[in-house]
Amino acid sequence: MSLLELDDVKVHFPVKKGVLFDRTVGHVYAVDGISLSVSAGQTYGLVGESGCGKTTLGRAVLRLVDITDGEVVFDGTDLAKLPEEEMRRFRRRLQMVFQDPLGSLNPRQNIESILSEGMAAHGIGANQEERREKIKAILTRVGLPANALSRYPHEFSGGQRQRIGIARALVLEPDVIICDEPVSALDVSIQAQVINLLEELQEQLGLTYLVIAHDLAVVRHISDVIGVMYLGSLVEEAPSDALYASPRHPYTKALMSAVPVPDPDIEDRRERILLRGDLPSPADPPAGCRFHTRCPWAQPGKCATERPGLTDLGDGHKVACHFAKEIEDGTVQRGDES
Repeated sequence: MSLLELDDVKVHFPVKKGVLFDRTVGHVYAVDGISLSVSAGQTYGLVGESGCGKTTLGRAVLRLVDITDGEVVFDGTDLAKLPEEEMRRFRRRLQMVFQDPLGSLNPRQNIESILSEGMAAHGIGANQEERREKIKAILTRVGLPANALSRYPHEFSGGQRQRIGIARALVLEPDVIICDEPVSALDVSIQAQVINLLEELQEQLGLTYLVIAHDLAVVRHISDVIGVMYLGSLVEEAPSDALYASPRHPYTKALMSAVPVPDPDIEDRRERILLRGDLPSPADPPAGCRFHTRCPWAQPGKCATERPGLTDLGDGHKVACHFAKEIEDGTVQRGDES
């Protein structure tokens, strides 16, 4: 059973024009019809290039940005329809680890103050002493010393600051943690430590993760299911191993071809798929399939006029492409090969 389910979620930001009287002249379609589900104890990885709407979707789940349309159902409750006060209580069960570990921590507060703030707001702990003991236990769990309580964010390394961000989420005892690019600002060796920490915490505490990232190697390592986003839409979804073994959407194929392989012989022989043109503006997305303006396999007519929905190809592998089967069979040629 799904713990978190998104149904046709849309987040559109109005584009205003005018000096004295603002009027809406258009919209930025940051998220435009995303549906996905995350089971309890599962890690769902969301990938895509910068500007595709990944972070906006994560923030929409927590209602840090307003949802234009759709449903965000958490444990049977539609968060999109909750009054603000009720939503505030639900946020204890849904927490977020932000991309920038320094920017997400108040530089004027010490670590005890940062971590106890949310606990006090949600009534966790009878007094500050009780909260302090809980914070010490959480800091030990994430690999930080107890004397970190009196120190400030600038006194820590990037990896330690991200551990503080994880600890801030854990002190509220959440069910779901949304990790927005949790390791992109860290060195490679530190990335591995933080990813391993997240996996250990999931195993020990039964956490559910929605991991947002652009690093395909990171997502593959930690995720059970992966969704690929392009220009506000989900274009492919599959179990992690299946997606990497056999990507079916042209965009996913292009992303996979850009991932470096450590073996130089394989790297030299590997086929590259280069996308033509630039990423269209989310304020003016193409009609039909949103990827057709850059797709090497785009066909005249249908691709430019009809927007494909996610089609289940079996074993939970879903693709939003009119010609996914024909591309796999080789009956549709790439434009640069014809």
